Amino acid sequence: MFLALDIGNTNITVGLFAMKDEKVLPEPLKVWKMSTVKEQTSDEYATLLMNMFFYAGFDAKKVSNFAIASVVPSLNAVFEELIKKYFGKKMFFVNPKNCGDLVFAAENSKETGADRIAGIVAAYSVYNDSCVVIDFGTATTFDCINSEGIYIGGAIVPGPAISVQLLNLKIEQLPRVEMKKPLKSIGLTTIECMQSGLYFGYIGLVKELIARIKREMEVKYIIATGGLAGLVFDEIEEIEIILPYLTLMGIRIIWEKSNLNGGN
Repeated sequence: MFLALDIGNTNITVGLFAMKDEKVLPEPLKVWKMSTVKEQTSDEYATLLMNMFFYAGFDAKKVSNFAIASVVPSLNAVFEELIKKYFGKKMFFVNPKNCGDLVFAAENSKETGADRIAGIVAAYSVYNDSCVVIDFGTATTFDCINSEGIYIGGAIVPGPAISVQLLNLKIEQLPRVEMKKPLKSIGLTTIECMQSGLYFGYIGLVKELIARIKREMEVKYIIATGGLAGLVFDEIEEIEIILPYLTLMGIRIIWEKSNLNGGN
């Protein structure tokens, strides 16, 4: 079996894939999420991982290949140690060098996050045409790849959770609120006002960026992924596709291409 890990600032998404004839099957058998805790050790993460395997009825010893897309550099060594100590294997890291032959138009390709690389590679592998990938996570990222498969750049904005945290940090009287769709845009209570601003303001931000991107490039597909994609999908008609496990798919594809090219 093959294990893909998407290490984000808020959550770590773990995807377990079956293998047949040394090839990874396209869809994950099981997907888990655990909180990202930078202070945890490799032993603590291993305990969580082994428990997830056990209670889902999978044998961890059958996992023979591992790959990570991480945007939390401090955890890279932790998971590298985990895989070596508990599985006796070497970890494969997605990065601008291990990127599945993705071509970067921008000179600052080294700054592109591993999760964004994985999402772009997966989207182009599936649709083979110009795409915008919008990842609704801790930050909301917009990544653009043209019809020739060249990554041409994108945009990054704070996600709703960050906006809520900033409001609470800077304005003591504001309560903590849940990000959800309000019944109307004009709120009566403070919480309703905050939810309206967060939800509808966020949708407006996304729609404006999509409009501007479409003026600057030809876009065939707009693909949403990430934890909040389902919450805003019905409000943004420009988005026609949701792929919840796009990053895991990209990690799998990049790992396979690296093996074909003689990588580890």
